[in-house]
Amino acid sequence: MRTLNRYIVLDYLVIFLTALGLITFVMTVGALVKAVDLMARGISSVLIVKFFFLNIPYILSFSMPISTLFAALLLFGRLSMDSEISAMKSCGISLWRLTAPLILLSILFSAICVYINCEVSPAAKYASRELLRTAGVEEPITLLEEGRFIRDFPGLMIYVGRKNGTVVKDVVAYELDKAGGIKRSVRAKNGDIAADNTNRLLTVKLYDVRIEIPDAKDPHDVSKTTYVNAEYYPIKLDFEKALKGKPTVMKRGQMRMGQLVDRIRNVERDFPMFSQKDLLIEKTQLIVEANRRISTAIGCFSFMLIGIPLGVKSHRKETATGMILSLVIVFAYYLFIVVAKSLADYPALHPNLILWIPLIAAQFLGIWLIRRSS
Repeated sequence: MRTLNRYIVLDYLVIFLTALGLITFVMTVGALVKAVDLMARGISSVLIVKFFFLNIPYILSFSMPISTLFAALLLFGRLSMDSEISAMKSCGISLWRLTAPLILLSILFSAICVYINCEVSPAAKYASRELLRTAGVEEPITLLEEGRFIRDFPGLMIYVGRKNGTVVKDVVAYELDKAGGIKRSVRAKNGDIAADNTNRLLTVKLYDVRIEIPDAKDPHDVSKTTYVNAEYYPIKLDFEKALKGKPTVMKRGQMRMGQLVDRIRNVERDFPMFSQKDLLIEKTQLIVEANRRISTAIGCFSFMLIGIPLGVKSHRKETATGMILSLVIVFAYYLFIVVAKSLADYPALHPNLILWIPLIAAQFLGIWLIRRSS
C-alpha cells in the first residue's frame, strides 16, 4: 500500500507543479504588461524585477487552488481511462484508501494558501504599491479605489461605490476640519475623474449632488443641518501629497489578517465621523475580504474532493476533459466571489456567507461521489 500511495502522490505532485507553473505564468501577463510600461517610463530594471516578484504571492493565492483541481481531474481521469482504478478496486482497495494521502496533501496546500492569503500576499501588495509610489509612477486615478473610504488626501475623506475607468458612481465625500470633524458631506449618484498632471491635481466632477452642512455650533443636532441640492459640484484633490508624502493608508487587500481583524473590531474607532449606515457597510466589506482570503485557501481542499470523483467518471481524453471541467468549476466558484464583492454594500444580505456556498456544496458533493464510486 505504501508503494501505491507513493506512486499516486508523486504522480499527482508532478502534474500539480507543472500546472502550477503554467497557470501562474499565464496569470502573470498583467504584471508583465505593467513591467513593460514601467520600463518604457525609464524605471530601473531592479525596481521592475522587484515589482514583478511582488505580484507572485497574490497570483499564487488563485493559481494553487486551480492547480489542485486540474491535477486531480487529470490524474484520476488517466487512471480511470487506463482501467487502473478498476484494477485497484478488484484488489479490495477502496477509492477512500487510494485518495486519503491526496486529501491530506490538499489540507497542507490549504494551510499554505491561508498563510499566503493572510500574511504574504497583503504585505507584497502593499510593498508593490509603495514601490510605485516612491518611484513616482503610480497613476493618480488608482488612488480612488472603489468600495473603500480613501483618507490619503488632506482634509478630505472620499468613498467611491463603483468605478469604470474615469466614471464613478455612488460617491460620498466628507470635508474635514483640522480637528477631524465634518465640515460638509457631499453625496453624488455619478461623476467623472480628470487628472491634471501639470498641476498635480485630481478633479472629481460630481453630478446630481446632495450637500449636508452641519451647524457649526451644534454639529450633532440633525435638525440644524443645512441641505443643499446641486446639479454639479467639483472636488479638487492634491495627489502630489498623497503620492509623495507620508506612507499611504493601507487598502483592505493590503492589510495582514491581524490588521484586518483589528479594523473589523474597531471600525468605530478608525472612522469616528461615519454614520451607522456607513460603519456597517465598511465593516461588511472588511468581513467579506477576510472571508475571501480563507475561503479561497480552503478551495484547495474542496477542489480536491470534487476533482477526484469527477476525474474518475470522465471517459474522454483526460487532458481535454480535465481542462474543460477545471474551467467550468473555477468559473462557477469565482463567480460567487464576484457576486459577494458586488453585494458588500448590502450588509443585510450577509455577502460573506455567499463565498462559502460553492465550497460547502463541492465538499458534500465530492464526499457523496467518492462514496458512490467506492
